[in-house]
Amino acid sequence: MLAGGMERTFAMIKPDGVRRGLTPEILARIQKKGYRVVGLKQMLIPREVAENHYGEHRERPFFGELVDFITGGPVVAIALEGENAITGWRAMMGATNPANAAPGTVRADFATTTGENVTHGSDSPESAARELALFFKDGELLA
Repeated sequence: MLAGGMERTFAMIKPDGVRRGLTPEILARIQKKGYRVVGLKQMLIPREVAENHYGEHRERPFFGELVDFITGGPVVAIALEGENAITGWRAMMGATNPANAAPGTVRADFATTTGENVTHGSDSPESAARELALFFKDGELLA
């Protein structure tokens, strides 16, 4: 937690969102909400980083598919800062299954399936810190 109730969180536009040209729209929504983008980069995720990122799913049958998908094309890694950024960004994304996502959320508007649901967001302060450290090295985030 930063000063004054501010939080940092990790957000990602997944390969399906990048491939479909949704990056500008999603970034505009983030900024219109009032979050500050303090880190931003387009990248190909190395397999080892993807396996670490999705480590909590390692024993699940879909783990390999998840890693293959997220390493299958460029992503946009984003560090966001703002009041209640973790829960706020997750609310903006909508439910994991786009069929269950509230109207007006990113996933309701753009996602096609649970497997290709356009975005990711950290689910807790602990995962935000871990994921930010995975995707951004020291000195890459704005103060």
